[in-house]
Amino acid sequence: MTRHADVAQMRARHRIVATFDYEPARIEHGYTMKILRIDVGKGLIEIRPVTSQMRDLFIGGKGFDLRLMWDEASPAMKWDSPENPICISSGPLGGTTSYSGAGKSIVTSISPATGAPIDSNVGGYFGPFLKFAGFDALVVVGKSDEERVVVIDSAAKRVTIETAPDEAVDSHVLAEQLTSMYAASPNDRLNVAVVSAGRGAEHTFIGCLNFSWFDWRRDGVRLKQAGRGGIGSVLRNKKVKAIVAHVAPWRPRWTITVGA
Repeated sequence: MTRHADVAQMRARHRIVATFDYEPARIEHGYTMKILRIDVGKGLIEIRPVTSQMRDLFIGGKGFDLRLMWDEASPAMKWDSPENPICISSGPLGGTTSYSGAGKSIVTSISPATGAPIDSNVGGYFGPFLKFAGFDALVVVGKSDEERVVVIDSAAKRVTIETAPDEAVDSHVLAEQLTSMYAASPNDRLNVAVVSAGRGAEHTFIGCLNFSWFDWRRDGVRLKQAGRGGIGSVLRNKKVKAIVAHVAPWRPRWTITVGA
């Protein structure tokens, strides 16, 4: 169990590299029509629009990711090039609990194992939380010279890039630390999801991405893996320890009066 005092000390050691305040977009017919693009090396955060053509022709998480990769790609780009993007999208049904598999995300990048574009699907809460935070997709490019975390906090209406010198690298520990760090209360841990890769991804071309969710039954964080293509190795090559999504607690738009 991560101790609160330890987490507070770790967060106090963070340095804010970049801050971007925004108003979360509403989801209309499965889309927010917004893309979040982050350059972790240059410390740049920007929101780009989803065009009607992109929405109509590149339906779904894989379609969005591959289109975004095409926009970022160059003939000379390699898996360890700073411009190699990691793209994450859950598609228009992401977070729609009426459909099985709506918690899935698709991740794409240039694979360290093959040198070609690769996609991998994964469960966990990050994809839906990204949608709830106001974004149809996330693009991460660049390469840092120090350990960093990206924090997408729709409750605070802010995206930050922060240094993270003291947190663990191994995902099973790091996800616990960051879930406790960015939750406003113990119950709010349900509203935090973490993407990380772990120490093993630093020494192989087939490193997984780990997507977390908080399991209230076990009172702890669990992980799902995007295991194809070695995209976790790309994340660690960029010196990104984790990407964190924190969403505002859900509030019903109606109330029930007992005895009415």
